[in-house]
Amino acid sequence: MSKRFNLWLLVLAAVLISRFIGMAFFPFADTTEPRYAEIARWMAETGDWITPWFEPGVPFWGKPPLSFWAQAAAIKVLGLSEFSLRLPSWLATIAMVWLVWRLARQIWDVQTAKWSSLVFATMALTYISAGAVMTDSFLALGTTLALVSFCLVMSGERGPWQWLFFIGVVIGLLSKGPLAVVLIGIPIVSWLLLFRQEVGSLRKLPWWRGSVLTILLAGPWYVLAELKTPGFLDYFIVGEHIRRFLDPGWAGDLYGSAHDQPKGMIWVFWFWASFPWGVVALMGLVVGWSQGRGLDVMRKAVSVSGPCFLLMSALAPMLFFTVAGNTLWTYVLPSLPFTAPLIGRWVAKLESGWLFRGRAVMVGLVPLLLTVFVGVAATGWETLKTEKKLVLFYQQTRKADDSPLLYLDDIPFSARFYSQGAAREVTEEGVIDMQQQGDYRHLYLAVPRDWSARQVAELTGSATRVLENRRYQLLAIEVLQGSQQSVSVASAVVRTCNMRFLLLWCLP
Repeated sequence: MSKRFNLWLLVLAAVLISRFIGMAFFPFADTTEPRYAEIARWMAETGDWITPWFEPGVPFWGKPPLSFWAQAAAIKVLGLSEFSLRLPSWLATIAMVWLVWRLARQIWDVQTAKWSSLVFATMALTYISAGAVMTDSFLALGTTLALVSFCLVMSGERGPWQWLFFIGVVIGLLSKGPLAVVLIGIPIVSWLLLFRQEVGSLRKLPWWRGSVLTILLAGPWYVLAELKTPGFLDYFIVGEHIRRFLDPGWAGDLYGSAHDQPKGMIWVFWFWASFPWGVVALMGLVVGWSQGRGLDVMRKAVSVSGPCFLLMSALAPMLFFTVAGNTLWTYVLPSLPFTAPLIGRWVAKLESGWLFRGRAVMVGLVPLLLTVFVGVAATGWETLKTEKKLVLFYQQTRKADDSPLLYLDDIPFSARFYSQGAAREVTEEGVIDMQQQGDYRHLYLAVPRDWSARQVAELTGSATRVLENRRYQLLAIEVLQGSQQSVSVASAVVRTCNMRFLLLWCLP
């Protein structure tokens, strides 16, 4: 093995292992990560592997369970922690890095394959999602495995790749649903329209047996989920896959709010997701176009079978989501494993100039920036929207006769996760009732941080602020016990009687 190959492998390993820092030390910040983490935690705790639960009594119909299965299994093996819940996404990313390397090597050469894998691993969205509790990594793994297998089979590969195509479809169906089939189908159909002579090559895939395998592996969960919680298929298939993308302000979302974006915003998201490589590649394309080489590059990209398939696969997610207003930047992730080889081929051919000299900087840019960000956040940076510190303070402070951790009106997902489901929502009337009942010595209540002392006093006259974070202030409310509570009630009665007497005396 050459020294250059060793150096590439060491750099790639350093990039991927550096993500461990964020996986282990960065707290879950609302809303996506702690929401999915709590669903997985609840699955591991209850042993219900069919229906993911949004909260006790409320099924989560928004996503199939593959990511939750992986995260719940990690909890069972490694225990409950941020690291264990994030590990499955990291492993999925490792698999995609290898698939990118394998595909680029098949189409071009080893040097291109090395740069393609580095480009993919150091794109902003790839690096972030590799250590995040999300479903998108599993969708991208499914679509990447299916499309890479298809490309390799069309190029003459046999054996397991013929079946891995259908395994990729299964992974997609169990991680995100029918959307995976669409994202796999768009580049295949587009490629066949441009290379009609390749239609006969479709016989290389075992379509009938593969389709039966897909149904046998993915179908039973859909049936069981509908039988267990009727209404799932209507919400998930019609609502999540049709209404969500056609209606920017879709009001049917049971678990959050619609992400109303301008149509076409997905292309802007691509630049964010592929940073820094996408921006640099666009600059290189503009320079090449100004020198009269841009048209030749585009013509070559669509005239050769392999690069054309890469281009179609890279464009498919953006083409599909262009007309959608309800989008997120994570929707770009299935594009990146195919964007990376196109950019990697260009980077590998650089021989001089500032881009050639700056390749090493671009490899380390995103990992360095995110590692610094994680390090600052781990020191207790108060701008994160997480309840970890508040929950830990409560757990270390409370006594046996104190109340559960209470959040006024709405409880954040991070509070649910870090309290392991013990935190509770409560209304102002509920707080007053709990004070009057006297079941606890202290009530620990989180109220909005911007509440004034007057608002706190109107709710209770015996509160002490004991902690504050970005969004909340934690109040310790002393509950009057026994004779003290009787005196307080008696005083309130006297004040009420005096007020009534005064009103009667003032009336004519």
